[in-house]
Amino acid sequence: MRKLVYYIATTLDGFIAGPDGADPSGPGGFWPIPADYLEHLAAHYPETLPGPAREALSITAEGTRFDTVVEGRRSYEIGLKAGIADAFPHLRHLVFSRTLAESPDSAVEIVPTDPVAKVRELKREDGKDIWLVGGAELAGALYGEIDRLILKVGPLTIGNGIPLFSAKAAFDPRIWELADHTVLGGGAVFLTYDRTAE
Repeated sequence: MRKLVYYIATTLDGFIAGPDGADPSGPGGFWPIPADYLEHLAAHYPETLPGPAREALSITAEGTRFDTVVEGRRSYEIGLKAGIADAFPHLRHLVFSRTLAESPDSAVEIVPTDPVAKVRELKREDGKDIWLVGGAELAGALYGEIDRLILKVGPLTIGNGIPLFSAKAAFDPRIWELADHTVLGGGAVFLTYDRTAE
């Protein structure tokens, strides 16, 4: 069965974006992107780089981890504001939204129904794992469905912002098993945790 993987960049104090919800790695963002960080993404997670970045870096590798990406409306709108209707044209792309009437791109599927039911359906399909790109609201709604966490922990704190999971997530303590870790010279740490059996 496919896994739902929450693969996300986070600060040391557990935030995935600033209070305004803007892209922390975009223009004017606060996220540090040293060369070793970008090289690690390109080598180990090439399918998670947006289409324009893949093109700029001449990355054509299909990737071995994900063939599907899911995100919430607010995360999706970050790309729309930048003029990108499908940031991941190399993946099956689903956006959960009850307010978007139609997709701005024919390749992006708008899902107005319950995200838990849809993700369970996706897990039963054949293929590679499913990447939950964010944001906090969708991650909170899918908290019980997440099988693996891959945290790209940056060497910074911001004090306040959007947390890994929205406050709407249920209080449901879970134990995770460290499956892998990589420490980069620039200070970023990649931590992979698998959900333990309950």
